[in-house]
Amino acid sequence: MNSSNSRVPVSVLVPIRNEAENLPRCLSSVQWADEIFVVDSRSTDGSIEIAQRHGAKVVQFEFNGVWPKKKNWALENLPFKTEWVLILDADEVLPAGAGEEIANAIANAGAIAGYWICRRFFFLGRWLRHAYYPNWNLRLFRHSLGRYEKLTSAETKSGDNEVHEHVVVQSESKTRVTKLHHALLHHNVESLSHYILKHDKYSNWDARLWFEGEANARDLAPSLFGSQAQRRRWLRKMFFSVSGSPVLFFLYKYILCLGFLDGIPGLIYCGLQGVQFFHIKAKIYELKTLGMRREQS
Repeated sequence: MNSSNSRVPVSVLVPIRNEAENLPRCLSSVQWADEIFVVDSRSTDGSIEIAQRHGAKVVQFEFNGVWPKKKNWALENLPFKTEWVLILDADEVLPAGAGEEIANAIANAGAIAGYWICRRFFFLGRWLRHAYYPNWNLRLFRHSLGRYEKLTSAETKSGDNEVHEHVVVQSESKTRVTKLHHALLHHNVESLSHYILKHDKYSNWDARLWFEGEANARDLAPSLFGSQAQRRRWLRKMFFSVSGSPVLFFLYKYILCLGFLDGIPGLIYCGLQGVQFFHIKAKIYELKTLGMRREQS
């Protein structure tokens, strides 16, 4: 699988900014790919040199504050030499055997347009088997057919990369998606301080989206009977509509989802999820208040 004659015909896309700590592990896990693109945002920590040592093609992305953001820009502009693209974050790795499964999946795809891959999230050194798992994401797809959904055009101050948007595959003839068996391993190795700061930015995105009423999620609108992403959005919508929802969300993750079985890391993760829910609701209130003040001025 590592020789040039046995490359898997897939283009790997890894968006980064200052990911020197994560990047070697990520890129080492996909050396079987036909090509690897690392889309950077002016890293200063040696990430570019690491990417080049692993044979990746480094492309710089300049965000101007409006869509498309980094992943969609890459899907629309990079000169992929293969039909299929696999998207990884720098803190994710694929286990041994995933390359062979992906090669077989592509060779026998037929009318299949994309594949869902489940993620295992490692937090404070422990796999969150209950509080986070399973978590399915459409990561392997025909790049001409898939794009990340655009849920808001407003400035969210959440960075230049897509946050919780999902890939939507659209085609008249190739619409079917299915699942792979191998899971992505998502390693959170950053400090809790960094994790909290990053998710504070994510809450900006969530607040703006829910302030606008999730009305723009046409392809993956909240639905109890839809995909996992749609069910998660439906659940969050229900929580947003009741008082005390940050506490209820914590109890849902920690008790109903059995997060307490994930030990102290599970408790900390579920607690942070409840806090982030509170931040989102507080920022929604802020947006409403600022909007009312502008109308009155």
